[in-house]
Amino acid sequence: MRPRSKKSRSEPVGRRIDVDDSMQSGYGYELSARTGRDFDEGFDPDLTPAEMLKLGVFGGCYMTDCRDEFPAAWFKDAKLSPGKADPSLNYFGINASQPLSEWRRKGWLHQDDPRGWFQWYCRYYLGRRHDDDDRQISRWRGIRRHVGQLRKACDAGDLFCRPRQRQALLHWAYDSRKI
Repeated sequence: MRPRSKKSRSEPVGRRIDVDDSMQSGYGYELSARTGRDFDEGFDPDLTPAEMLKLGVFGGCYMTDCRDEFPAAWFKDAKLSPGKADPSLNYFGINASQPLSEWRRKGWLHQDDPRGWFQWYCRYYLGRRHDDDDRQISRWRGIRRHVGQLRKACDAGDLFCRPRQRQALLHWAYDSRKI
């Protein structure tokens, strides 16, 4: 089932969004799909961007300067920490992120999404389709191996088992609370 936030209104297909934040300016894109719909086959994230922000991901610092790009409803209950990451805001209260410098070093970033996978997912969820979609969806699928590892190593419902791995799964829109 496709994730769909009840509080997020659908952005109109064809709407142009121009980006101007601390990491990107002079970039814009057009929405070509319905918000939260029309996902590629086999791309079925458990969580919407709004749900992820509400649960607590990336220490709360990921989306603090680019709110104008996304629906205000996404930020209504978001756990945010402007300036510096605060791992206590993460659902599992633990840091499960690598620094942006490491993402750059490994070539995980596309120039149009300088913040990485979650920025790509937010834009994809909103309705942007992009030539990097196949690569990012493939990366999302690759993270699924951690779901299997949790199922093998942890008792069902034991949220204290492997909290870092569970938090990392939340960063990729997998709801590890259900494992």
